[in-house]
Amino acid sequence: MSNEENISVALFGFGCVGQGLYDVLNHSEVLQANIEKICVKDASKKRSVDMSLITYSKDDILDRKDLDVVVEMINDTDEAFAIVKKAMENKIAVVSASKKMLATYFEELYKLQEENNVALIYEASAGGSIPIIRTLEEYYDNELLSSLRGILNGTTNYILTRMELESKDYSEILADAQSIGFAEIDPWLDVAGFDTMYKLCLLSVHAFGVILKPEQILALGIQNVTFNDIRYAREKGLRIKLVASAAKAGDKFRVYVMPRFVKSDDELYKVVYEYNGVEVEGAFSCTQVFTGKGAGSHPTGSAVLSDISALTYNYRYSYKKLKKLKRILGAKYNGADLLDTEFTIRVYIRYDEQKDMDGIEIKNVVEEYRSPGMNFIIADVGFNSLYKFKGNKESKVFICEVE
Repeated sequence: MSNEENISVALFGFGCVGQGLYDVLNHSEVLQANIEKICVKDASKKRSVDMSLITYSKDDILDRKDLDVVVEMINDTDEAFAIVKKAMENKIAVVSASKKMLATYFEELYKLQEENNVALIYEASAGGSIPIIRTLEEYYDNELLSSLRGILNGTTNYILTRMELESKDYSEILADAQSIGFAEIDPWLDVAGFDTMYKLCLLSVHAFGVILKPEQILALGIQNVTFNDIRYAREKGLRIKLVASAAKAGDKFRVYVMPRFVKSDDELYKVVYEYNGVEVEGAFSCTQVFTGKGAGSHPTGSAVLSDISALTYNYRYSYKKLKKLKRILGAKYNGADLLDTEFTIRVYIRYDEQKDMDGIEIKNVVEEYRSPGMNFIIADVGFNSLYKFKGNKESKVFICEVE
């Protein structure tokens, strides 16, 4: 595929990202690409494009022999995988923005790339407008990284920023964010940390060569945060951020998502509203920080466009670190075996009743406060004991990592 050719592209999905891609593609001054077809589900929904481009059958795209790129941007995880799988088996390069599908089926997708000698690129799935995957693949491909951490979800960062700056509670800011399109009608995947967790799965592969399944990673969210928690942080000169962390610990890796008290001299402290930020620390390159918009139609659409453009140069992820680990470990390679969960972590836990603390392995109490309006404890706890709160819609406990 040459960058001078007119590239034929088909889209699956035409929501926020799809519309953004359509807009930025039409304003591109370099890339010559034609959108041949757009496959959507809802026949009753009005579209802002020529209806001759619209189809409701995936086979109208997948049975074609004249396509260069399939761009997949749908919410149905299993259907997205089926589409991507068939396209790759047909030797069609794929660009995807579906972080849940990619994280859930990563092992199978990696094999499909190898078996069919075809590219699958997914920059837009991990950091919005930040080219973090490409950076890890190219700039840090031979660098020994010690850690990666970042704010990877624009919705939660927007909510936390406004709670702090406007001194308002979570429910009020969430409702407002939903009304202006900064939060989904059902925000659970964002606020419970799952969206960030899927992105962290992908970044862990490119940073360290570790394939982890979403169910193996601890993800705690901000759904139970209150203004009392924000106020406590503010009084200490801190901010609460939902942070994805992946760090080398001996011959294993500590990978998790959790709210965190961030100090004012931390680069992530400055990342506000819908912006994302990723900090990468290397043995030789020291610490570098990348920031950019993590949500929105046009920022994410521009990341998809960049992936399509990369394909014109026959770009593919090399997965150097993954392949190196697989060579070293051979048949013993197992991402779960590389995950360290047997360690102690210092956390702030705000709770209503003492029974809410049941099951938490407390090893050392650093600070404790009780009042009619607020109870919290800062303690060193067994990391494994926090998994009971992952995706727990009944719990009202708020947990935040303390540096």
